Amino acid sequence: MPLRVKAPAKLNRFLAILGRRADGFHEMELVTTVLEGVEELADTLEAEKAGALSLTLTGPTSAGLTVDESNLVLRAWRLLEREAGRSLPAALRLEKRIPHGAGLGGGSSDAAAALRLGNELYDLGLPQSTLLGLGAELGSDVPLFTLGGTVLGLGRGERVFPLRPVPLEPMLIVNPGLHIPTPAVFRALTQVRYPMPEACPSLPAGGTPPWRNDLTGASIWVCPELADLRLELMELGGEPLLCGSGSSWAARFTNDAVRDRGIDLLTQRHPEWGIWAIG
Repeated sequence: MPLRVKAPAKLNRFLAILGRRADGFHEMELVTTVLEGVEELADTLEAEKAGALSLTLTGPTSAGLTVDESNLVLRAWRLLEREAGRSLPAALRLEKRIPHGAGLGGGSSDAAAALRLGNELYDLGLPQSTLLGLGAELGSDVPLFTLGGTVLGLGRGERVFPLRPVPLEPMLIVNPGLHIPTPAVFRALTQVRYPMPEACPSLPAGGTPPWRNDLTGASIWVCPELADLRLELMELGGEPLLCGSGSSWAARFTNDAVRDRGIDLLTQRHPEWGIWAIG
């Protein structure tokens, strides 16, 4: 009987660039919510013991993805084997629904799901602290998915701390099908000038972090079409925020009715886009 786990998308509600580090990476502060329970924006990973390790990709957003040792799911599984000191042969099946290169963390979420699933399938008994460390080796976003919920991320984002839940306003997430390479966005920061470094303020009970993403200008520099989508969301009554380095936008609305009207209009104008209601 195969084991199955969900790999949900994420929403960065706050992303501040605090400076460039000596190692070439950027010091960041993020407040991120893992969008658990949004089925349309969640991948599914299955695993069962087998004679050898294999990975099969299916799902509406799997086209163009490779199944080789560079795949984050297989890299995560290899780290588990390293930690266990033995091979962990399994047949893995990943159904992809989160769009690739969309700023929603699909690959990182898949990697975190693989760490959890392999730990359970082979009863390795690895504590969460170990899984967080392995996740940090894979990428800056992987630990936040290991933790889940609403998370404060520091450093490159890999140092994570749980926060109390932040309620989600009526919002939608829109993906126009563009692929924005994250390294190009960080390189573009030098072209658009670094934003004023400003950490997230202390929040009162029930408070929400600022709706801010310091990568917005650099992402639009790399992909100017993003500005058109932002303007369209504003004209529909939304307050748009770029998801990660793009290409998706999240837009929050004053109420469900305004949000739902925006969904109807966007669906009519752009039937090829991915549009999801959140909150």
